[in-house]
Amino acid sequence: MEKIKILFVCMGNICRSPTAEGAFRSQVKKQGVEHLFEIDSAGTHAYHVGEQPDRRSQSIATKHQVDLSNQRARQVHESDFYYYDYILAMDEENLSNMQDICPQEQQFKLSLMLDNIPNYSIKSVPDPYFEGRFDEVFEMLNQASEFLLERLSKKA
Repeated sequence: MEKIKILFVCMGNICRSPTAEGAFRSQVKKQGVEHLFEIDSAGTHAYHVGEQPDRRSQSIATKHQVDLSNQRARQVHESDFYYYDYILAMDEENLSNMQDICPQEQQFKLSLMLDNIPNYSIKSVPDPYFEGRFDEVFEMLNQASEFLLERLSKKA
């Protein structure tokens, strides 16, 4: 069986998308289904290429036994639209940026991460880089990861 390939995307790839990647990896590991998934994250901008996730994101993730230290920021590449099965943006602005550069025939892969939480009115994960809401962001992304894994496990 071919792995389900998932890419999490935000602007700089040092706060939200690496946290989403780490939270989803953690959920996958808890369920013992690592063999079913390939997981990555990227940024729509090249601000932080090669850098580790923000130390504050790493600190909050570590509090929840999630390790982000092996991740390095990278920018979305055109090949990502063909390679990944699901591309999940952290907010509406980044989704729009992705829609602008994504080939038309691959648009169906794009969605918002928080759309995975049933009956959830919030659509965009707040950017903690300036706002400092790292705990809240982790909780949102962890919850969305649980629902995403549940949904994808039914397809696997």
